[in-house]
Amino acid sequence: MNKQIWTLSGLNLTYYATSAVLMPFLPLYFGLKGYSSSQIGLLMMVGPFIAIFAQPLWGYLCDRYNTLKFIIFGLWIMTVASSIGIFQTDAFLWAFVFMLLLYFFMLSAVPLLDSLTIKGAEQNGRSYGSIRLWGSIGFTAVAILAGFILEALGGVQHIAWVYWCAWILPLILLLFLKDEKGSGKKISLKAVGSIVKNRPFLWFLLLVFLLMVPHRMNDGLFVLYLKDLGGSDSMAGWGWALAAFGEIPAFALLGRYMHRFHEMALLGIVAIMYTIRWLLYGLITDPTALMFMQLSHSVTFAVFWIVALQYAVRLVPEEMRSTGLALFSAVFLGLAGITGGFVGGLIKDIWGGQWMYLLGAGMTALAAVLFLGTHIYEQQKAKKTI
Repeated sequence: MNKQIWTLSGLNLTYYATSAVLMPFLPLYFGLKGYSSSQIGLLMMVGPFIAIFAQPLWGYLCDRYNTLKFIIFGLWIMTVASSIGIFQTDAFLWAFVFMLLLYFFMLSAVPLLDSLTIKGAEQNGRSYGSIRLWGSIGFTAVAILAGFILEALGGVQHIAWVYWCAWILPLILLLFLKDEKGSGKKISLKAVGSIVKNRPFLWFLLLVFLLMVPHRMNDGLFVLYLKDLGGSDSMAGWGWALAAFGEIPAFALLGRYMHRFHEMALLGIVAIMYTIRWLLYGLITDPTALMFMQLSHSVTFAVFWIVALQYAVRLVPEEMRSTGLALFSAVFLGLAGITGGFVGGLIKDIWGGQWMYLLGAGMTALAAVLFLGTHIYEQQKAKKTI
């Protein structure tokens, strides 16, 4: 394994480790501030709303100027700077503003890191999943350790110091990374418009939105639901750790065998698995059982992410890859995030967390029908052209 692959693996490991501090424990931190479930859902998912606009912008700039490394570094520095405001304010309005800023920078870097990883993997004869799995390892380890560290420090109110320390390693590692260049073609705004007119890509993004709204709802509100059922803060960390742990074998193995199946068919099966998952989340009331249910993340999100990412890359030109992945990520993190966070929090406040998950099961069941229907349509269309 060469230096570039080692560095990319380390970047995935350490970057997703920072997310392992925020996702399980930030909702609990906001709960200590006295915010309601709908307010917390809005805070956790309002950032993805701004990502709808931010990610395509940064993706375009990367393609336009043919660089990824230096833009990612700037985005990460601004992410840390924005987090200072979040942990220094007690006012909901200011927390809202700083969460917007945090996610504006942090989420914009996700598709760019994926683009770096894909390019590095292709140039070195590796699969994307073999590198991305290190992100799951980092998330798993820190999600577990952060719970113990916070308990030792005196509670979730000390999350800021853990989060800031977690950023040291990815920022240092990025300095040693060789910037992966694209095709070298200069990208115009007219070329970006060609993606917007790509009907198969737009239909794919619509189905991704439908499938991912319940997933993003769970991202923002799972730990609150677990607490409602009597779970502890450490169980929240373990729940997320188990989810990330389940990704590791999927990322390691799926890249080897995925070429045997059509992406739309696989995504239809994933949607069926999501439907079963959310039905069980809505029916299970034991917090320990629900914590272990997070392992189902391996046959839902992990499979979705690799398959959908590959399909998105196939639908756009190579020189527009960062822009295409940014649009895909804007739908997953942005549109689906703000919808899932706000609507899910509202349903939880009015009818309870169980109905939040049952509604999610209905959405993913519809997504399953549409994914499989699209696959059948594409197969029949291909036969007619032969």
